[in-house]
Formats: sequence, structure tokens, C-alpha cells
Amino acid sequence: MLNLVHTFTDLTQGEVGVHGGKGASLITMTGAGMPVPPGFVITIGAFDEFRDVSGLSRLIDQVLGDLDENDVAAVDAASARIRSALEEATIPAAVRTQIDDAYDALMRRIGTGMPVAVRSSATAEDLPDASFAGQQDTYLWISGAESVSEHVRRCWASLYTSRAITYRRANNIDEFGLSMAVVVQKMVNARAAGVAMTLDPATGDRSKVVIDASYGLGELVVSGTVTPDNTVLDKITFAVVRQSVGEKARELVPRGGRLVERDVEADRRSVPCLSNDDVRRVAELAKRAEKHYRVPQDIEWAIDDDLPDGENLVLLQARPETVHGAQPLTASVPQAASTSGFSLGSITASLTRVSA
Repeated sequence: MLNLVHTFTDLTQGEVGVHGGKGASLITMTGAGMPVPPGFVITIGAFDEFRDVSGLSRLIDQVLGDLDENDVAAVDAASARIRSALEEATIPAAVRTQIDDAYDALMRRIGTGMPVAVRSSATAEDLPDASFAGQQDTYLWISGAESVSEHVRRCWASLYTSRAITYRRANNIDEFGLSMAVVVQKMVNARAAGVAMTLDPATGDRSKVVIDASYGLGELVVSGTVTPDNTVLDKITFAVVRQSVGEKARELVPRGGRLVERDVEADRRSVPCLSNDDVRRVAELAKRAEKHYRVPQDIEWAIDDDLPDGENLVLLQARPETVHGAQPLTASVPQAASTSGFSLGSITASLTRVSA
């Protein structure tokens, strides 16, 4: 059987048609020397093998064949039927062996028992002219080979959420050839996290870097659950143009082998969660991603408490900014205040808070 699992360091360039959008980005960023938490990608070939051997390809074609995307009840029923079948099917032994071997190798590298994130990586995502934010699932703080395989199946199944089915149909994205890779990587023990864009999302001004940051894992930022700190910097000098301190009322943090969402103490809410040095480092990292991809970027980042100072800023995802980034450059760009809490990045559709 072909190699259906690639570590981030097996290649220097990822391929969307092999690793999905997220997986391709993580392999490419690792190959470019950017600080990506280690992990591996279960390629679309593994999903295709799983889907074909189990006979689920026929079921999916049958259920989606004449589906009316405007019939909400019918779409929900189709989604539930397909997802249930995918989640209950057995992963072929040869595929499961490759996943288990890659997981064991990752544990030897980062420490046995360390939790991982299991992240969907579809072939149709992070496209320059489409936004698939929140349509497939991510699971956090997963421990053990059995639990990883269970959540890989859940990621595969999330290719057929009601929202994803409807979106693809509305945007004439063909189901033929559609597939799903899955990323498994070290779970970041985030002191602070968030998103950054290499332009101002309110104006499209490419001379700015805009950072949203809050305490704990970044899922509460990208989902809009918290009002984060918002900082706008000059992209050349990294001087702070303006900054607002958000309320940051909640944080998602690890406690006792699980993730807990809790209140942030009053005295921490009123101060920035990043130091001035941290803000500059995030801006530099975002600009570095833009330079590599040559288009404005929307990145997810975190400060990992498991790593020493100076090495603890990690890049979790980089994707093209799709609202303004595809527009041609103009001679002048209007200046306007950025809106703190602007919804950026992919919304995590599902969080697993207890490791299995």
C-alpha cells in the first residue's frame, strides 16, 4: 500500500490534492522554516481508501444525488445519515496501522501521553475565492491511539455537515473528487493565542498588520466568544498605530487532562495579554508568512507555555485573506479604525474537552 501518512518534515511543499488545504499549508510552512508544532497528515488517499473499502462512496452518491440544497430538512437528514455511517465504519487495517505508527513516532518525539489536536483538512478549503470557515471539525486535547482514530473518523464525517453541503452546492463546487485529509499535531499549551492579518480587515490597507489576542487557546477568539485585545501595527516599522484592550472575559485552558472554559480574573482582563515584544513577534511572523506566500495572510498563532521564551511563538495556520487580498492594489487606501473582535480565521466547529 502507498504511504498514506506524511509527517510535516517528510516533504518541503504540501499539496492540497494530497494533504488538503490545512495540511498542505502546515507542511509548506514547516519546510520554509516557520515555527509549526510537529505532527503528521493523514492524506486524502487514506480517506478515499476508507470510503471505498467500506462501500460508503455509493451511499454518499445516492444520498446526495438529487438533493435540493434549499430544502433544509432534507439537507440535515442527508448530513446525519452520511456522518453516522462514516463515524461507525471500520478503518481498513492497513490504513489504521499507518496512523498508529505515525502517532507512536510523534509521541516519541514530543513525549508519551502528550495530547494532540485532530484537525480536518479538506481539499476544498482555504481557497483564494471561497471561505470554508467552520464547516469541518477540529478536536482538541486528544490522547491515545484509539481516541485519535475515533476523532479522525469524526473529521472525515464532518466533510458532510449540513453547512458544508449547502455551501458547496450554492457555490457550484463539485462533489466529485472532494476528499478530506486530517492533521494530527502537538496540542499547544497556549498562554495566549489569536489571529493576525497582514492587512486591515476593515479597510483593506496592506500597510498594516492587525492582531487579535486573548488568554488561553485561540478558539474563543476565532469564534467571537471573547472580545480580544486588538492591535494595529505599521507593517514596515512594526510601530503600534492603535491598540484597544478587550474584556477577555473567558479563556480555554487545560486543567486535569481536559480543556476547561473559565472566567478570567478581573485584574487580567484590564491589561493586554501580550507584551510589546510578543506583539512585534506576532506581526513579524505574519509578515513572514505573507512574504512566503506572496499574498495577504490570515494566520492563527499561539504562545506555547511548553516552550522556552523566545521560542514559544508558534504558527498554527496560514491562509489567504479572501475579502480584500484578491483585490488589485490601488494608489491609495482609505484609512479607518479597525473593529476589535472582527471575526477572523476558521471557527472551530467542535471542541473535545475531555481526552478519551
